[in-house]
Amino acid sequence: MGVVITGVEPGSIAHRLGVRPGWVLERVAGHQIQDVLDYRFHTTAEKFAIELLTPSAQPFCALVSKEEYEDLGLSFATYLMDEQKSCRNKCIFCFVDQMPKGMRESLYFKDDDWRMSFLFGNYVTLTNLRERDVERIIAMRLSPVNISVHTTSPDLRVRMMGNLGAGKVLGWLDRLAGAGIRLNTQLVLCPGINDGEELERSLRELSALAPNMQSIAAVPVGLTAHRQGLQSLRPFTREEAGAVLDVIDAFGDDMRERHGQRICYASDEFYLIAGRQIPPPEHYEAFDQLENGVGLCALLLSEFTQALEDAPYMEGARNISIATGVGAAPFMRDLVARAGECFPGLSAQVFAIENDFFGHTVTVSGLVTGADLIGQLRGKELGEALLIPECMLRHEKDVFLDGLGPEDVREALGVPVIPVQVDGDALLEALRPNPKG
Repeated sequence: MGVVITGVEPGSIAHRLGVRPGWVLERVAGHQIQDVLDYRFHTTAEKFAIELLTPSAQPFCALVSKEEYEDLGLSFATYLMDEQKSCRNKCIFCFVDQMPKGMRESLYFKDDDWRMSFLFGNYVTLTNLRERDVERIIAMRLSPVNISVHTTSPDLRVRMMGNLGAGKVLGWLDRLAGAGIRLNTQLVLCPGINDGEELERSLRELSALAPNMQSIAAVPVGLTAHRQGLQSLRPFTREEAGAVLDVIDAFGDDMRERHGQRICYASDEFYLIAGRQIPPPEHYEAFDQLENGVGLCALLLSEFTQALEDAPYMEGARNISIATGVGAAPFMRDLVARAGECFPGLSAQVFAIENDFFGHTVTVSGLVTGADLIGQLRGKELGEALLIPECMLRHEKDVFLDGLGPEDVREALGVPVIPVQVDGDALLEALRPNPKG
Protein backbone atom coordinates (compact mmCIF):
# COMPACT_ATOMS: atom_id res chain seq x y z
CA MET A 1 0.00 0.00 0.00
CA GLY A 2 1.03 3.61 -0.37
CA VAL A 3 1.78 5.96 -3.26
CA VAL A 4 5.04 6.27 -5.19
CA ILE A 5 6.59 9.74 -5.08
CA THR A 6 7.66 10.87 -8.56
CA GLY A 7 9.08 14.28 -7.67
CA VAL A 8 10.34 16.32 -4.72
CA GLU A 9 10.55 20.09 -5.09
CA PRO A 10 14.06 21.35 -4.27
CA GLY A 11 14.16 23.24 -0.98
CA SER A 12 10.70 22.03 0.04
CA ILE A 13 9.82 20.55 3.43
CA ALA A 14 10.04 17.00 2.08
CA HIS A 15 13.38 17.71 0.38
CA ARG A 16 14.88 19.07 3.60
CA LEU A 17 13.71 15.93 5.40
CA GLY A 18 15.67 13.84 2.91
CA VAL A 19 12.71 12.43 0.96
CA ARG A 20 13.54 11.60 -2.67
CA PRO A 21 11.70 10.48 -5.84
CA GLY A 22 11.02 6.75 -5.93
CA TRP A 23 10.12 6.54 -2.27
CA VAL A 24 6.66 5.34 -1.24
CA LEU A 25 4.46 7.50 0.96
CA GLU A 26 2.59 5.09 3.25
CA ARG A 27 1.05 7.05 6.11
CA VAL A 28 0.48 10.59 7.28
CA ALA A 29 -0.43 11.12 10.94
CA GLY A 30 -1.00 7.38 11.17
CA HIS A 31 -3.50 7.32 8.30
CA GLN A 32 -2.98 5.18 5.22
CA ILE A 33 -2.58 7.31 2.09
CA GLN A 34 -4.63 6.04 -0.84
CA ASP A 35 -5.20 9.11 -2.99
CA VAL A 36 -5.04 12.90 -3.19
CA LEU A 37 -7.95 13.37 -0.78
CA ASP A 38 -6.19 11.41 1.98
CA TYR A 39 -3.00 13.32 1.24
CA ARG A 40 -4.56 16.78 1.27
CA PHE A 41 -6.74 16.16 4.31
CA HIS A 42 -4.04 14.72 6.55
CA THR A 43 -1.26 17.14 5.54
CA THR A 44 -3.11 20.34 6.40
CA ALA A 45 -2.12 20.26 10.08
CA GLU A 46 0.95 22.03 11.47
CA LYS A 47 2.54 18.95 13.03
CA PHE A 48 2.31 15.28 12.08
CA ALA A 49 4.46 12.27 11.34
CA ILE A 50 5.01 10.82 7.86
CA GLU A 51 5.95 7.21 7.19
CA LEU A 52 7.65 6.17 3.97
CA LEU A 53 9.56 3.32 2.36
CA THR A 54 12.82 3.84 0.49
CA PRO A 55 13.44 2.02 -2.84
CA SER A 56 15.25 -0.67 -0.84
CA ALA A 57 12.13 -1.16 1.33
CA GLN A 58 13.71 0.50 4.36
CA PRO A 59 11.15 2.30 6.56
CA PHE A 60 11.62 6.03 7.06
CA CYS A 61 9.72 8.16 9.56
CA ALA A 62 9.97 11.90 10.14
CA LEU A 63 8.13 14.56 12.13
CA VAL A 64 6.82 17.43 10.02
CA SER A 65 6.46 20.91 11.49
CA LYS A 66 5.10 23.58 9.15
CA GLU A 67 2.50 26.27 8.58
CA GLU A 68 -1.10 25.10 8.31
CA TYR A 69 -1.92 24.12 4.69
CA GLU A 70 1.73 24.56 3.64
CA ASP A 71 2.59 22.08 0.90
CA LEU A 72 5.16 19.34 1.51
CA GLY A 73 6.56 19.63 -2.00
CA LEU A 74 5.75 16.13 -3.21
CA SER A 75 4.42 15.17 -6.64
CA PHE A 76 2.96 11.92 -7.90
CA ALA A 77 2.37 10.14 -11.20
CA THR A 78 -1.25 11.30 -11.48
CA TYR A 79 -3.25 14.10 -9.91
CA LEU A 80 -5.51 11.67 -8.06
CA MET A 81 -2.47 9.59 -7.04
CA ASP A 82 -4.26 6.49 -8.36
CA GLU A 83 -6.44 5.56 -11.33
CA GLN A 84 -9.56 7.56 -12.15
CA LYS A 85 -12.74 5.52 -11.81
CA SER A 86 -14.75 5.02 -14.98
CA CYS A 87 -18.51 4.72 -15.30
CA ARG A 88 -20.11 1.32 -14.66
CA ASN A 89 -23.49 2.33 -16.09
CA LYS A 90 -25.11 2.02 -19.50
CA CYS A 91 -27.42 5.01 -19.41
CA ILE A 92 -29.99 5.20 -22.19
CA PHE A 93 -29.12 8.89 -22.70
CA CYS A 94 -25.31 8.66 -22.38
CA PHE A 95 -23.79 11.32 -24.62
CA VAL A 96 -20.49 9.47 -24.98
CA ASP A 97 -22.32 6.53 -26.57
CA GLN A 98 -23.73 8.97 -29.14
CA MET A 99 -20.44 10.39 -30.33
CA PRO A 100 -19.05 9.54 -33.78
CA LYS A 101 -15.88 7.51 -34.16
CA GLY A 102 -12.46 8.98 -34.81
CA MET A 103 -12.40 11.67 -32.11
CA ARG A 104 -9.76 12.17 -29.41
CA GLU A 105 -9.49 9.09 -27.21
CA SER A 106 -9.97 11.11 -24.04
CA LEU A 107 -13.47 12.11 -25.19
CA TYR A 108 -14.66 8.52 -24.94
CA PHE A 109 -13.66 8.11 -21.28
CA LYS A 110 -16.75 7.95 -19.04
CA ASP A 111 -15.81 9.53 -15.73
CA ASP A 112 -17.75 8.54 -12.63
CA ASP A 113 -15.25 9.24 -9.86
CA TRP A 114 -16.76 10.80 -6.74
CA ARG A 115 -13.42 12.44 -5.91
CA MET A 116 -13.62 14.44 -9.13
CA SER A 117 -17.01 15.68 -7.98
CA PHE A 118 -15.52 17.35 -4.94
CA LEU A 119 -12.30 18.47 -6.63
CA PHE A 120 -13.61 19.72 -9.97
CA GLY A 121 -17.41 19.78 -9.74
CA ASN A 122 -17.99 16.70 -11.93
CA TYR A 123 -21.32 14.90 -11.58
CA VAL A 124 -21.29 11.29 -10.38
CA THR A 125 -23.97 8.60 -10.15
CA LEU A 126 -22.91 7.03 -6.79
CA THR A 127 -22.74 3.55 -8.36
CA ASN A 128 -18.96 3.52 -7.80
CA LEU A 129 -19.25 4.34 -4.10
CA ARG A 130 -18.46 1.86 -1.35
CA GLU A 131 -19.19 2.11 2.35
CA ARG A 132 -15.63 3.29 2.99
CA ASP A 133 -16.05 6.07 0.41
CA VAL A 134 -19.19 7.35 2.11
CA GLU A 135 -17.42 7.28 5.46
CA ARG A 136 -14.52 9.29 4.01
CA ILE A 137 -16.83 11.92 2.51
CA ILE A 138 -18.52 12.38 5.87
CA ALA A 139 -15.32 12.27 7.93
CA MET A 140 -13.53 14.78 5.67
CA ARG A 141 -16.62 16.97 5.29
CA LEU A 142 -16.23 16.91 1.49
CA SER A 143 -18.99 19.25 0.45
CA PRO A 144 -20.72 19.84 -1.87
CA VAL A 145 -21.01 16.60 -3.82
CA ASN A 146 -22.57 16.78 -7.30
CA ILE A 147 -24.80 13.81 -8.12
CA SER A 148 -26.58 12.68 -11.28
CA VAL A 149 -29.86 11.31 -9.92
CA HIS A 150 -32.21 11.40 -12.94
CA THR A 151 -35.02 9.80 -10.94
CA THR A 152 -35.66 8.81 -7.33
CA SER A 153 -37.66 5.75 -8.42
CA PRO A 154 -35.26 2.83 -7.77
CA ASP A 155 -36.75 0.62 -10.51
CA LEU A 156 -36.81 3.39 -13.10
CA ARG A 157 -33.26 4.42 -12.22
CA VAL A 158 -32.09 0.85 -12.81
CA ARG A 159 -33.76 0.84 -16.24
CA MET A 160 -32.49 4.27 -17.22
CA MET A 161 -28.92 3.62 -16.11
CA GLY A 162 -28.57 -0.04 -17.05
CA ASN A 163 -27.10 -0.90 -13.65
CA LEU A 164 -28.79 -3.26 -11.19
CA GLY A 165 -27.30 -1.35 -8.26
CA ALA A 166 -28.41 2.08 -9.45
CA GLY A 167 -31.58 2.04 -7.36
CA LYS A 168 -30.05 0.78 -4.14
CA VAL A 169 -27.39 3.50 -3.95
CA LEU A 170 -30.07 6.19 -3.76
CA GLY A 171 -29.92 5.51 -0.03
CA TRP A 172 -26.56 7.29 0.05
CA LEU A 173 -28.42 10.57 -0.58
CA ASP A 174 -30.21 10.36 2.78
CA ARG A 175 -27.01 9.29 4.50
CA LEU A 176 -24.93 12.15 3.10
CA ALA A 177 -27.55 14.85 3.59
CA GLY A 178 -28.23 13.60 7.10
CA ALA A 179 -24.53 13.99 7.90
CA GLY A 180 -24.55 17.61 6.78
CA ILE A 181 -23.01 17.10 3.33
CA ARG A 182 -24.47 19.58 0.84
CA LEU A 183 -25.70 18.04 -2.40
CA ASN A 184 -26.16 19.43 -5.90
CA THR A 185 -28.22 17.06 -8.02
CA GLN A 186 -29.20 16.88 -11.66
CA LEU A 187 -32.06 15.21 -13.51
CA VAL A 188 -31.44 14.51 -17.19
CA LEU A 189 -35.03 14.40 -18.40
CA CYS A 190 -36.21 12.20 -21.26
CA PRO A 191 -39.75 12.92 -22.53
CA GLY A 192 -42.24 10.22 -21.58
CA ILE A 193 -39.76 8.50 -19.25
CA ASN A 194 -38.80 10.55 -16.21
CA ASP A 195 -40.77 13.75 -16.72
CA GLY A 196 -44.42 14.32 -15.71
CA GLU A 197 -45.39 12.41 -12.56
CA GLU A 198 -41.90 10.91 -12.26
CA LEU A 199 -40.40 14.40 -12.25
CA GLU A 200 -42.83 15.45 -9.54
CA ARG A 201 -41.86 12.43 -7.47
CA SER A 202 -38.14 13.14 -7.87
CA LEU A 203 -38.53 16.79 -6.92
CA ARG A 204 -40.68 15.90 -3.93
CA GLU A 205 -38.27 13.28 -2.57
CA LEU A 206 -35.09 15.24 -3.28
CA SER A 207 -36.45 18.49 -1.83
CA ALA A 208 -37.28 16.60 1.37
CA LEU A 209 -33.52 16.52 2.00
CA ALA A 210 -33.36 20.32 2.32
CA PRO A 211 -31.55 22.33 3.56
CA ASN A 212 -28.58 20.11 2.66
CA MET A 213 -30.15 19.45 -0.73
CA GLN A 214 -28.51 22.60 -2.06
CA SER A 215 -29.89 22.50 -5.60
CA ILE A 216 -31.76 20.36 -8.13
CA ALA A 217 -31.26 21.02 -11.84
CA ALA A 218 -33.41 19.63 -14.64
CA VAL A 219 -31.76 19.49 -18.07
CA PRO A 220 -33.20 18.08 -21.31
CA VAL A 221 -31.67 14.96 -22.81
CA GLY A 222 -29.03 15.69 -25.43
CA LEU A 223 -29.47 13.61 -28.60
CA THR A 224 -27.05 13.40 -31.50
CA ALA A 225 -27.41 11.93 -34.97
CA HIS A 226 -25.19 9.00 -33.95
CA ARG A 227 -27.59 6.86 -31.88
CA GLN A 228 -27.43 3.73 -34.00
CA GLY A 229 -28.21 0.65 -31.93
CA LEU A 230 -29.32 2.68 -28.90
CA GLN A 231 -32.74 2.98 -27.26
CA SER A 232 -35.14 5.20 -29.16
CA LEU A 233 -35.37 8.65 -27.57
CA ARG A 234 -36.68 11.95 -28.87
CA PRO A 235 -36.22 15.61 -27.93
CA PHE A 236 -38.76 17.65 -25.98
CA THR A 237 -41.46 19.47 -27.89
CA ARG A 238 -42.28 23.10 -27.13
CA GLU A 239 -45.37 22.04 -25.16
CA GLU A 240 -43.53 19.33 -23.20
CA ALA A 241 -40.75 21.74 -22.27
CA GLY A 242 -43.38 24.17 -21.05
CA ALA A 243 -44.96 21.45 -18.90
CA VAL A 244 -41.56 20.72 -17.32
CA LEU A 245 -41.13 24.41 -16.51
CA ASP A 246 -44.58 24.55 -14.94
CA VAL A 247 -43.74 21.67 -12.60
CA ILE A 248 -40.31 23.00 -11.64
CA ASP A 249 -41.47 26.57 -11.11
CA ALA A 250 -44.34 25.39 -8.89
CA PHE A 251 -41.97 23.29 -6.77
CA GLY A 252 -39.46 26.12 -6.64
CA ASP A 253 -42.08 28.59 -5.42
CA ASP A 254 -43.14 26.13 -2.73
CA MET A 255 -39.54 25.46 -1.60
CA ARG A 256 -38.81 29.15 -1.42
CA GLU A 257 -41.85 29.72 0.76
CA ARG A 258 -40.99 26.82 3.09
CA HIS A 259 -37.18 27.00 3.17
CA GLY A 260 -36.32 30.47 1.92
CA GLN A 261 -34.59 29.06 -1.17
CA ARG A 262 -35.93 27.92 -4.53
CA ILE A 263 -33.59 24.85 -4.66
CA CYS A 264 -34.96 23.41 -7.95
CA TYR A 265 -34.28 25.00 -11.32
CA ALA A 266 -34.63 24.27 -15.02
CA SER A 267 -31.72 24.74 -17.39
CA ASP A 268 -31.76 27.65 -19.81
CA GLU A 269 -32.29 25.18 -22.65
CA PHE A 270 -35.77 24.31 -21.38
CA TYR A 271 -36.78 27.98 -21.60
CA LEU A 272 -35.36 28.26 -25.10
CA ILE A 273 -37.20 25.12 -26.26
CA ALA A 274 -40.45 26.31 -24.69
CA GLY A 275 -40.05 29.78 -26.15
CA ARG A 276 -40.34 31.36 -22.71
CA GLN A 277 -38.47 34.27 -21.24
CA ILE A 278 -35.52 33.28 -19.07
CA PRO A 279 -36.05 34.41 -15.44
CA PRO A 280 -34.09 37.32 -13.95
CA PRO A 281 -30.82 36.71 -12.05
CA GLU A 282 -32.45 36.74 -8.62
CA HIS A 283 -34.46 33.65 -9.61
CA TYR A 284 -31.24 31.60 -9.53
CA GLU A 285 -30.10 32.78 -6.08
CA ALA A 286 -26.53 31.45 -5.62
CA PHE A 287 -26.17 30.12 -9.22
CA ASP A 288 -25.18 26.69 -7.91
CA GLN A 289 -25.55 24.96 -11.28
CA LEU A 290 -24.01 27.25 -13.88
CA GLU A 291 -22.01 24.34 -15.32
CA ASN A 292 -25.33 22.69 -16.13
CA GLY A 293 -26.47 25.73 -18.06
CA VAL A 294 -28.80 26.83 -15.25
CA GLY A 295 -28.96 30.62 -15.08
CA LEU A 296 -26.06 31.12 -17.47
CA CYS A 297 -28.03 33.48 -19.72
CA ALA A 298 -29.43 35.44 -16.76
CA LEU A 299 -25.99 35.91 -15.23
CA LEU A 300 -24.45 36.89 -18.56
CA LEU A 301 -27.20 39.43 -19.16
CA SER A 302 -26.79 40.87 -15.68
CA GLU A 303 -23.00 41.18 -16.07
CA PHE A 304 -23.35 42.62 -19.56
CA THR A 305 -25.94 45.18 -18.45
CA GLN A 306 -23.74 46.32 -15.57
CA ALA A 307 -20.71 46.54 -17.86
CA LEU A 308 -22.71 48.65 -20.33
CA GLU A 309 -23.77 51.05 -17.59
CA ASP A 310 -20.12 51.58 -16.67
CA ALA A 311 -18.83 51.74 -20.26
CA PRO A 312 -18.00 55.11 -21.83
CA TYR A 313 -19.72 56.16 -25.05
CA MET A 314 -17.44 55.34 -28.01
CA GLU A 315 -17.79 56.27 -31.65
CA GLY A 316 -14.90 54.22 -33.05
CA ALA A 317 -15.66 51.61 -35.72
CA ARG A 318 -15.71 47.87 -35.03
CA ASN A 319 -16.76 45.36 -37.71
CA ILE A 320 -16.81 41.78 -36.46
CA SER A 321 -18.79 38.56 -36.54
CA ILE A 322 -19.91 36.20 -33.78
CA ALA A 323 -20.50 32.45 -34.08
CA THR A 324 -22.65 30.67 -31.52
CA GLY A 325 -25.00 27.72 -31.18
CA VAL A 326 -28.51 27.86 -32.59
CA GLY A 327 -30.08 27.98 -29.12
CA ALA A 328 -28.10 30.99 -27.92
CA ALA A 329 -28.15 32.99 -31.17
CA PRO A 330 -31.31 35.07 -30.47
CA PHE A 331 -30.03 35.91 -26.99
CA MET A 332 -26.65 36.94 -28.39
CA ARG A 333 -28.27 39.13 -31.06
CA ASP A 334 -30.12 40.96 -28.29
CA LEU A 335 -26.89 41.64 -26.41
CA VAL A 336 -25.20 42.94 -29.56
CA ALA A 337 -28.14 45.27 -30.21
CA ARG A 338 -27.85 46.65 -26.68
CA ALA A 339 -24.11 47.18 -27.14
CA GLY A 340 -24.88 49.19 -30.27
CA GLU A 341 -26.65 51.80 -28.16
CA CYS A 342 -23.33 52.55 -26.45
CA PHE A 343 -21.07 51.85 -29.42
CA PRO A 344 -22.81 53.28 -32.52
CA GLY A 345 -19.86 52.31 -34.71
CA LEU A 346 -20.23 48.61 -33.86
CA SER A 347 -21.22 46.26 -36.66
CA ALA A 348 -21.50 42.67 -35.40
CA GLN A 349 -23.28 39.89 -37.26
CA VAL A 350 -24.31 36.86 -35.20
CA PHE A 351 -24.18 33.53 -37.01
CA ALA A 352 -26.22 30.62 -35.63
CA ILE A 353 -24.16 27.52 -36.37
CA GLU A 354 -26.17 24.39 -37.13
CA ASN A 355 -24.51 21.33 -35.62
CA ASP A 356 -23.84 19.14 -38.65
CA PHE A 357 -21.22 17.17 -36.70
CA PHE A 358 -23.51 15.89 -33.92
CA GLY A 359 -26.88 16.53 -35.55
CA HIS A 360 -29.29 19.46 -35.65
CA THR A 361 -31.02 18.46 -32.41
CA VAL A 362 -27.83 19.63 -30.65
CA THR A 363 -28.14 23.42 -30.33
CA VAL A 364 -25.74 24.36 -27.52
CA SER A 365 -22.66 26.45 -28.28
CA GLY A 366 -20.25 24.21 -26.39
CA LEU A 367 -20.68 21.38 -28.91
CA VAL A 368 -20.03 23.43 -32.06
CA THR A 369 -17.00 22.08 -33.93
CA GLY A 370 -14.28 23.70 -36.00
CA ALA A 371 -15.46 21.91 -39.14
CA ASP A 372 -18.97 23.32 -38.76
CA LEU A 373 -17.58 26.82 -38.31
CA ILE A 374 -15.54 26.46 -41.48
CA GLY A 375 -18.28 24.80 -43.49
CA GLN A 376 -20.96 27.36 -42.65
CA LEU A 377 -18.88 30.55 -42.56
CA ARG A 378 -16.60 30.04 -45.56
CA GLY A 379 -17.21 32.79 -48.07
CA LYS A 380 -19.18 34.94 -45.61
CA GLU A 381 -18.26 38.55 -44.85
CA LEU A 382 -16.87 38.18 -41.33
CA GLY A 383 -15.30 41.59 -40.76
CA GLU A 384 -12.02 42.03 -38.93
CA ALA A 385 -12.42 39.09 -36.52
CA LEU A 386 -14.62 36.12 -35.60
CA LEU A 387 -15.62 35.87 -31.94
CA ILE A 388 -16.50 32.46 -30.48
CA PRO A 389 -17.40 31.51 -26.90
CA GLU A 390 -14.54 29.81 -25.04
CA CYS A 391 -16.82 26.87 -24.23
CA MET A 392 -16.41 25.65 -27.83
CA LEU A 393 -12.82 24.74 -26.94
CA ARG A 394 -11.41 22.34 -24.38
CA HIS A 395 -9.97 23.68 -21.13
CA GLU A 396 -6.60 24.53 -22.69
CA LYS A 397 -8.45 26.67 -25.31
CA ASP A 398 -6.50 25.04 -28.14
CA VAL A 399 -8.84 22.56 -29.82
CA PHE A 400 -12.48 21.98 -30.75
CA LEU A 401 -14.22 18.64 -30.19
CA ASP A 402 -13.39 17.51 -33.73
CA GLY A 403 -9.66 18.05 -33.22
CA LEU A 404 -9.36 21.28 -35.22
CA GLY A 405 -7.97 24.36 -33.52
CA PRO A 406 -8.69 28.10 -33.76
CA GLU A 407 -5.68 28.47 -36.05
CA ASP A 408 -7.19 25.95 -38.48
CA VAL A 409 -10.39 27.98 -38.57
CA ARG A 410 -8.44 31.20 -39.00
CA GLU A 411 -6.53 29.82 -41.99
CA ALA A 412 -9.73 28.53 -43.62
CA LEU A 413 -11.77 31.69 -43.10
CA GLY A 414 -9.06 34.31 -43.39
CA VAL A 415 -9.86 36.18 -40.17
CA PRO A 416 -8.54 35.98 -36.62
CA VAL A 417 -10.57 33.72 -34.33
CA ILE A 418 -10.97 35.18 -30.84
CA PRO A 419 -12.29 32.94 -28.03
CA VAL A 420 -14.26 35.03 -25.54
CA GLN A 421 -14.91 34.05 -21.95
CA VAL A 422 -18.61 33.51 -21.18
CA ASP A 423 -18.73 36.60 -19.03
CA GLY A 424 -20.53 39.91 -19.51
CA ASP A 425 -17.46 42.08 -19.00
CA ALA A 426 -15.35 39.95 -21.34
CA LEU A 427 -18.01 40.00 -24.04
CA LEU A 428 -18.42 43.76 -23.90
CA GLU A 429 -14.65 44.23 -24.03
CA ALA A 430 -14.53 42.06 -27.17
CA LEU A 431 -17.26 44.18 -28.77
CA ARG A 432 -15.77 47.52 -27.75
CA PRO A 433 -14.56 49.68 -30.68
CA ASN A 434 -11.07 51.11 -30.61
CA PRO A 435 -11.24 54.66 -29.25
CA LYS A 436 -10.33 57.43 -31.70
CA GLY A 437 -6.61 58.04 -31.83
